[in-house]
Amino acid sequence: MSDIIVVKDTKKITAVQPTENALFGMDVEKLLDTLPEEPIFDLVVTSPPYNIGKEYEKKMDLSRYIEWQERIIRKIYPRLKDTGSICWQVGNYVSNGAIIPLDFEFAPIFKDLNMQLRNRIIWHFGHGLHTKKRFSGRYEVVLWYTKTNKYTFNLDPVRIPSKYPGKRYFKGPHKGELSGNPLGKNPEDVWEIPNVKSNHIEKTAHPCQFPVGLIERLVLSMTNEGELVFDPFAGVSSAGVAAIIHGRRFWGCELVDEYIDISQKRLQDSLDGTVKYRPVDQPIYDAKQSNLSKAPEEWK
Repeated sequence: MSDIIVVKDTKKITAVQPTENALFGMDVEKLLDTLPEEPIFDLVVTSPPYNIGKEYEKKMDLSRYIEWQERIIRKIYPRLKDTGSICWQVGNYVSNGAIIPLDFEFAPIFKDLNMQLRNRIIWHFGHGLHTKKRFSGRYEVVLWYTKTNKYTFNLDPVRIPSKYPGKRYFKGPHKGELSGNPLGKNPEDVWEIPNVKSNHIEKTAHPCQFPVGLIERLVLSMTNEGELVFDPFAGVSSAGVAAIIHGRRFWGCELVDEYIDISQKRLQDSLDGTVKYRPVDQPIYDAKQSNLSKAPEEWK
């Protein structure tokens, strides 16, 4: 028997407990409308459709798209705990070759809810679409908002190695003592994490999935063990993998049956300890080690 509950009937939603891992195969507004209007989520993290015409979305006028997203965010808000965070990961909307950064469009929604922007995290990656009339986009943005000033933030689990771990105080009462934290330093707000392309260990049938490593750092810093992470646009549940491998619970909402099936297996593998993923602290591959990095003779 699978430990991942799959619910496709709105009448069964209220039977699912926050201590359980669940996938909801339905429109996210239907799910949220069925849930009681009370705090349940510790972290909401998602990468919503960018309204650029991918196979899993229907492109609409930008104003209608923003209205739709605003409805969902407003329905999530009362169901977010006072200590909770929302991480909305977005890219650009493209119209006739011109880009509109979606984080600009979303900011007024969160401001109107009186949520506080803690970081505008830049996710930088090395591969993507090659453009001919502008510079190629190689980053997206994670908007991290908190509901109150009493939000959860655990820095120690996400520290990275210090640049100079042997640095010592050169004067004052601590002269000669090590000046850094033995666990490392606070990561900056620009994260270099490979995106999921064809040869990525996490690659599935989803054309635009985000990496588990991107969510790992958010889950570890913004929740505690046993708490509930929710992704309203779950896709193949990369957020769920990140949550479960670190002892959190996960609820995901997804409309596409194929992605629900893939999610169920990935989440079960996460519970079993067999899921394949690229940890956030895995070193970035140095492309200069490849023979392909050398200029071909024809170019010389």
